[in-house]
Order: sequence, then structure tokens, then C-alpha cells
Amino acid sequence: MDERQLRILRELGELGSVSAVAEALHVTPSAISQQLRLLQRSLPVPLTERAGRRVVLTDAGQALAEAAIEVESALARARHTLTDFAGRPDGVVSVAAFHSAASAFFPLLLRGLDGPDGPRLALADEDVPQDRFPALTRDHDLVLAHRLDHGAPWPRTVASTTLLREPLDVALPAGHPLAARPEVTPGDVADQPWITVHDGFPLMATIEAIASVANRRLDIVHRINEFAVVAEAVAAGGGLALLPRWTARAHPDVVLRPLTGVHALRRIDVLHRPERTARKAVRTVLAALHSAAAAVRGHEGDAAPRPAGD
Repeated sequence: MDERQLRILRELGELGSVSAVAEALHVTPSAISQQLRLLQRSLPVPLTERAGRRVVLTDAGQALAEAAIEVESALARARHTLTDFAGRPDGVVSVAAFHSAASAFFPLLLRGLDGPDGPRLALADEDVPQDRFPALTRDHDLVLAHRLDHGAPWPRTVASTTLLREPLDVALPAGHPLAARPEVTPGDVADQPWITVHDGFPLMATIEAIASVANRRLDIVHRINEFAVVAEAVAAGGGLALLPRWTARAHPDVVLRPLTGVHALRRIDVLHRPERTARKAVRTVLAALHSAAAAVRGHEGDAAPRPAGD
């Protein structure tokens, strides 16, 4: 039995005929009769009987019709509870992000949503290979994920919105000869030692593109995922690296230079399961993320990035 069938049974008890129920529910009498037959098949005792030309409830049918009132009341309470939950502005919203996005976005969210009536944030850092980001939406309301600008889209099982299209620049020690140039090419940097991320993370495709354009294999000497650690290694002379222009933390002894000849952009997207945004609190945090992205972009219109220490 389902809610609609119980509703029909209740209405039949009150209105006294199939035609009256059909008129009240704006359907045909044959549709009402079909639902009554389906309900009857699931039960061992007769629910209706003939009284002349009318179909009326048996005692068992009347008992079930009375129980249907309780069922409808309980369902109504459940719907109101769900509606109240979905409409609450101060619910808990869980947000996961990879490290550099967490560093850039989490402080802005915490400051921007600080208040007694706003959503309560539950923040987590999740540094995973690109293909594992969608699975994080099982455990978190919103997931900040990254992929290369020209990379494969996220699976259709999750909804996604782009927060940033962020350039990837070459990070060099401040005293490096290439630091004096306004921009560098794959040929300029291919003979240098490199610090890269681990396999499976989006930036590796750009590293491979540099090698392809320069027509030589790069000398990868270190593999470090955390950009703050990468910047320290670059400053200490450990090699060159790719760093995102806006979300990597500035280092006084590192400069960033645009890379030409290679499409070096990454997207920072927010992923979620479509049903999560039924909650007002989640929608509020999603809007705050877009506002934070505008703040993170900062000097987007600049022709070239500033030295990281400026």
C-alpha cells in the first residue's frame, strides 16, 4: 500500500462513492477503481463491498481508512519537519577542500559567515587524486576540487560550479636568472630541476605538456603536494615548480612568472550532490564561496603576477 491508495480509501469512507472520490481528487472513476484493486491485492481481507450500485467500505476497510488519517498526519508532520530543516539558515554545512583551496577559502568563509544566524561550518582538508573528488560528496555537502582547464569534466552524478580559472605560473628563486624575465617558455625551463606533485594529481598533465613542447624529459627531483612546502623548497634552490597564481601563499624569496606556449590553467570547482542545495544553509555557503572567489582573484586583471614576496 502507498500513501495515495490510503488517501483514496479514506475519501471513499467519507464521500461514499467512487465517482465522488474521483471528482474530489480530479481523476477518473476508473483510476480510483484501479488503485483500490491494487490496494486490495496486498491485503488478505476485503476492503470494499457492493451496496446496490455503490462501492462502500467493509468494517476492515473502515478500520484501515481511520488508520490512514494517522498515516497522513504523520507524513504531513514529516514534510513540515523536512521543510523547516531545509529552510533553516543556521544548519551545519560540511565543506571539504584540497590544501591550497582550503588555505585560500576557509579563512574567508569563517570570517564571512561569522554570526549567530548563519550556517555552522564543518571544514575538512582532503588532498586526493582528481578522480576521487566526486566520491567526497557522499560525506560532505560541498567539495572544492581542481582539474585542468581543458581536462575531462566531472561525472554527471555530481553538480559542479566553477569558482576560479586560475593560471599556473613557474615558481623560481628570487635570484634565479630567469626571474628577471617577464615570462618564461617551456624551452627556458626544461633543463632545470623540477619539483612536482605526485602522480594522479592535475598539475602533472601540465608538467608533461612542458616536456612535450620542449621535446625533452624533465628532471623531476622532488614530489611534494603541499604548495607551502613547495615554495620553501623552491626558495632553498631545490628546483622550479608550478604554483597557482592566487591560491598559493606568497613567499618572500620566490617569484612567479607566467608560462607561455602551454595552456597552464586550472579550474577550482565546487562539487555537490544535487539534493544538497535544497537546504538554505548549503545555498548560503555556496554563495559565500563565490564571493570568496572574487576576493581570491584579487589582481586578476594584472598582465603578470607580482613577485610572491611583494
